[in-house]
Amino acid sequence: MQPPPHESAPADGAAGLIKDTTTQDFMADVIDASSEVLVLVDFWAPWCAPCKQLTPILEAAVRAGKGATRLVKLNIDEHPAIPGQLGVQSLPTVYAFKDGKPVDQFSGALTESQVRDFIARHLDPAGPPQAQAETEAAESAFAAGEIEIAARIFGQIVQDAPDNARAIAGLAKCYIHSGDLERAEQTLALASDGKKTAKEMDTVKAELALARKAQETGEAHELQARVESNPDDYQARCDLAIALNASGDREGAAAQLLEIIAKNRVWNDGAAKAQLLQLFEAWGNDDAATAAGRQKLSLLLFS
Repeated sequence: MQPPPHESAPADGAAGLIKDTTTQDFMADVIDASSEVLVLVDFWAPWCAPCKQLTPILEAAVRAGKGATRLVKLNIDEHPAIPGQLGVQSLPTVYAFKDGKPVDQFSGALTESQVRDFIARHLDPAGPPQAQAETEAAESAFAAGEIEIAARIFGQIVQDAPDNARAIAGLAKCYIHSGDLERAEQTLALASDGKKTAKEMDTVKAELALARKAQETGEAHELQARVESNPDDYQARCDLAIALNASGDREGAAAQLLEIIAKNRVWNDGAAKAQLLQLFEAWGNDDAATAAGRQKLSLLLFS
């Protein structure tokens, strides 16, 4: 027979993902544990009906995280000191602890998606240590051009941890690289609302937008011929930049747009600058081409 949700129960599996605590054990179960993993503290009472509604949702979310989060439950009737110190005034109230201190909280019975988003705001984008190692392996495979291997690893991570933003972004990049833009878009849609604006997501969305543009611009050699025949054909230069980027020539892509800005920065309401900034977003701030391009853009704009 299974114990009711808030009755004393053994730890949830060998990892101890879900447990009840006391005032005496709070330091070890919450403060110390939160230096290793995000810890949710569920303050509840036996008479609280919304608590009984929320607890199964919290437990399901923690189990789905596969070690990224732990849930610790504290009966405030039996252990009132800590909720009193934290100023808990209504039930249920859930606190998130990270690195030994509370970082967020909510009160009331949230929906399943709201709980997932609450948790996602405080998780490392790469997930727990094992997921981080797997993500790094997938990223290394992608960088080495082993796209199928990277896609398999990213796909497994997403299957095990559906809200891992870094893995979702990585898998979408694999689809973009292979030309399957529809599946890339579907993959990005897997992210919860709390992860849709993560840095990794913004970068891949920019890559996807560029890939869609590249399908419409034409072949690089044809565009290059147009530019050579008419250096002031700014639309051809802009399209050539997109085509060059699609072929992996980031410096060449930036050079074409910088040439437009140098000659006519207000062309098409500043379209060349806007396109260049989209390239920077897709490449990421740490990319050498982004750093070089930003420096050249600054010299043009402020010289």
